[in-house]
Amino acid sequence: MQIVFSDLEGVFLPEIWITLAQKTGLDELTLTTRDIPNYDELMRYRLNLMKKHNLTIHDIRGVVSQMEPLEGAKPFLDWLRSVTQVIVLSDTFVEFATPLIAKLNFPTLLCHTLSVDDKGSITAYHIRKKHAKKAAVDAFRGLNYETIAMGDSYNDTAMLAAADHGILFRPPKNVVDEFPQFPVFETFDDLRIIYKKLLGLAPTDEKTSS
Repeated sequence: MQIVFSDLEGVFLPEIWITLAQKTGLDELTLTTRDIPNYDELMRYRLNLMKKHNLTIHDIRGVVSQMEPLEGAKPFLDWLRSVTQVIVLSDTFVEFATPLIAKLNFPTLLCHTLSVDDKGSITAYHIRKKHAKKAAVDAFRGLNYETIAMGDSYNDTAMLAAADHGILFRPPKNVVDEFPQFPVFETFDDLRIIYKKLLGLAPTDEKTSS
């Protein structure tokens, strides 16, 4: 039996922090794990910036509520969920990801949590488990699942390496250069083709938006 794991931002959704940077004018928030692979270092940097500029969870939720899935993402994900089990593994936080998950028809999401005070200030972040994405893949491989993992950034590469099949989707060039062992795909049409092959489905002419 097969199961698919996928990152969230950069695959199905725009990057939340980049969108927040665009809305607030704080260019420093554009940095992601594509730029700073160490997630703890990245989150400390983000929270310090938010504190400095008095940004709260309400500011993030306001931005998130206006975001939409990437073009073609929802029909592709709907199709993928119709042919196999899918779990979204993300380093985002449940406190502001839920409205976006609703726009993707509620796939299973495993992510982290925040501590927020009564003024809406984010006081801490809580990583569910170190290397949580890889741990999830390892756990399901231990249950004798054939695993397929997809992501776009540095923080996905351990998950991709742990899976039976790892796929990069629209990654930046530095990630492609550093991890040439993973095949790269740029459209949802191409993803559908490779997933049909990996899942052992009969090829068809059916297409989805890319």
